Amino acid sequence: MGPRVREVCSLIILLQVLAEPADNSDFYLGGDYLLGGLFTLHANVKGIVHLNFLQVPQCKEYEIKVLGYNLMQAMRFAVEEVNNHSGLLPGVRLGYEMVDSCYTSNNVQPALYFLAQEDHSLPIQEDYSHYVPRVVAVIGPDNSEATVMVAHFLSLFLLPQITYCAISDELQDKQRFPALLRTVPGVDHQVEAMVQLMLYFRWNWIVVLASSDDYGRFNGRQLSERLTGRDICIAFQETLPTPQPNQAVTRWERRRLEAIVDKLRQSSARVVVLLSPDLALHNFFREVLRQNFTGVVWIASESWAIDPVLHNLTELGHLGTFLGITIQSVPIPGFSEFREWGPQAGPPPLSGTSQSYTCNQECDNCLNATLSFNTILRLSGERVVYSVYSAVYAVAHALHSLLGCTRTSCSKEVVYPWQLLEEIWKVNFTLLGHQIFFDKQGDLPVHLEIVQWEWDLSQNPFRSVASYCPVLRHLRVTDNVSWHTANNTIPVSMCSKDCQPGQRKKPVGIHPCCFECLDCLPGTFLNQTADEFGCQPCPTYEWSHKNDTSCLKRRLAFLEWHEAPTVAVAALSVLGFLSTLAALVIFWRHLRTPVVRSAGGPMCFLMLTPLLLAYAMVPVYVGQPTLLTCLCRQTVFTLCFTVCISCIAVRSFQIVCVFKMARRLPRAYSYWLRYHGPYVFVASFTALKVLMVAGNVLAASASPTARPDPDDPKVMVLSCNYRRALLFNTSLDLLLSLAGFSFAYVGKELPTSYNEAKFITFCMTFYFTSSISLCTFMSVYEGVLVTILDLSVTVLNLLGISLGYFGPKCYMVLFYPERNTPVYFSSMIQGYTMRKD
Repeated sequence: MGPRVREVCSLIILLQVLAEPADNSDFYLGGDYLLGGLFTLHANVKGIVHLNFLQVPQCKEYEIKVLGYNLMQAMRFAVEEVNNHSGLLPGVRLGYEMVDSCYTSNNVQPALYFLAQEDHSLPIQEDYSHYVPRVVAVIGPDNSEATVMVAHFLSLFLLPQITYCAISDELQDKQRFPALLRTVPGVDHQVEAMVQLMLYFRWNWIVVLASSDDYGRFNGRQLSERLTGRDICIAFQETLPTPQPNQAVTRWERRRLEAIVDKLRQSSARVVVLLSPDLALHNFFREVLRQNFTGVVWIASESWAIDPVLHNLTELGHLGTFLGITIQSVPIPGFSEFREWGPQAGPPPLSGTSQSYTCNQECDNCLNATLSFNTILRLSGERVVYSVYSAVYAVAHALHSLLGCTRTSCSKEVVYPWQLLEEIWKVNFTLLGHQIFFDKQGDLPVHLEIVQWEWDLSQNPFRSVASYCPVLRHLRVTDNVSWHTANNTIPVSMCSKDCQPGQRKKPVGIHPCCFECLDCLPGTFLNQTADEFGCQPCPTYEWSHKNDTSCLKRRLAFLEWHEAPTVAVAALSVLGFLSTLAALVIFWRHLRTPVVRSAGGPMCFLMLTPLLLAYAMVPVYVGQPTLLTCLCRQTVFTLCFTVCISCIAVRSFQIVCVFKMARRLPRAYSYWLRYHGPYVFVASFTALKVLMVAGNVLAASASPTARPDPDDPKVMVLSCNYRRALLFNTSLDLLLSLAGFSFAYVGKELPTSYNEAKFITFCMTFYFTSSISLCTFMSVYEGVLVTILDLSVTVLNLLGISLGYFGPKCYMVLFYPERNTPVYFSSMIQGYTMRKD
């Protein structure tokens, strides 16, 4: 055969080879143990389009999902890395069988296929503990609804399933899903990170837009529950319409989107939380761009936080600031280069694994679509990719333990699903500097990150600005956010601006975040940690100005020695004490004289002794009141007055009886003298007064009380609490003074030596008027002036008795001794009798 013939034959053979379709090794790799993979390579949203006829959707009819293909390549990369570059499974080759699960119903056939044996049958048995399905574990799928559907199948056989994106807390129920694990934190942590982000930037007035599917409803409910009690209010919540599979906008959908954007424009909320799959947002953002609604902070849930297709709409950069919640970025060495190589033609699949037995295992344009986003994928780091990567390694480490691998070999025994599941729960290893283990809910506690979207392709399009630790439940800001506002200030999204210090909040409407600010009145303060909606009164010994946030100690005011009124009253009390002591001495030395006998004789000492005691107790009015001093004021003084006034009253009565009633009622007068009527009278009224005082002490506490000074809120007047008892205790003394005054008036025509009407009238009139005035003043005024006035009236009343009653008699004894004789008094009586006759 000549050279030209050989060239023609070679060309024919080459054309035949190119014409034959090569098996796509993206989906299948043979091995000793196969892993199943469920990835969304073509994007579609859940709707009712396929519920009207029994037909499995063809994934190639939908648009390619770049992230899905990226995740599938991560599983391929991890498996090949385990096989080629590690001593994890020496002598053992991992394989995989992956399926494009673009729609919910697409997960049923792959789940059954993974559970079937080599002859594609799934036998019914009583005991599946020794049943060996096609794959040893399944990685995926990527959403909660599809994960639940697949888990119901796999959990029946305890076939390990590790999902890399599903975040629903429903998946933590190990009674329902004992074979399900996750390499991503649950929705509880996703929502908590979002809430802490709002609290950090003080956004308490937000809008929530959720998709109409299970994802939107569940996450919206979780967010609402988490915001309860966190001082964050939802201005309004709307449901985004579900787009058609071909993304065509219907008339109803357009009107709905226009209404939502109009409502956003009218709202004062500047933070919008979007809880929706990525495909449900394309038409929404197109409508936002059409209406040019800008100046908003958009918070993305994990479903679209790092979506390169949405990010490719560069016009979104003019709408505001985009922040997203996603898992941490862990660079995987060599993965970007691996993704760019594309699928290579590999050996034909093993017997029984042709594409006719699975569904949607074709993706001719996936590589080209991925390469068009290669720059974004490379710069954004490997986030969800690490979740797939770590899931493969978790299965590999479990196999390593189950197969009893050494550094050089493994046993290659039959692996039952339940055995591998037990080992996966036990794994604990380090992968690229991160600890890999599953908690009691089957979750991998990896960190979350808050990323900001940027459109400068010279840097990371999803720049990390904060980190959230699920274990500590703590958000830590790591970088500054580039805000869309002037001067790069943090956007404000509050229904009502914060109140000034010392202002309470008055709710307006149904939202606790909407309020008006009112000043706290003097004497009250605002304790924000306890209650922001009410001003609390200051404690008794404290005070406050208007709009104060705390109370200040009041200055205690009481009667002090250095004050001029105190000095003056003290001087009067000393004068009264000395004069009373002098009168006592004079009366003692002239006890048998007519003047002393006419004044009462021994009863005068019964009057002078309480007066001295009362003068001696004047210091209890000065200084800080105590329980003892208040008891002395309430008991000693009033008892001393009662004894003195009762003696004066009985003395007045006795003089009248001697001169006017002795002749008319001689028998009564004899009884009066025989049974010591004056002393019985004084003792009876004194005992009655003791009972009254004891009742007052028991009924009302004698402890000192503090009351605000009506003229100065900074001052707290400390005084004894006996104002109510004062009038009751004084009532008996007032009655006795009125009786003494009456008897003195009746005896006004008695002889001059016995006529004490003017002295007694003076004493009783002064005491009556001063006591009434004091009680009246104390009922309408509170202050230190009450104490000084009480002491002044007390001392003046004592002086009135000392000087007004005993003063004239001492004067007569000392300066007119000739009148202090029995002869003089007899002459005065005879002259009075002759005048009467």
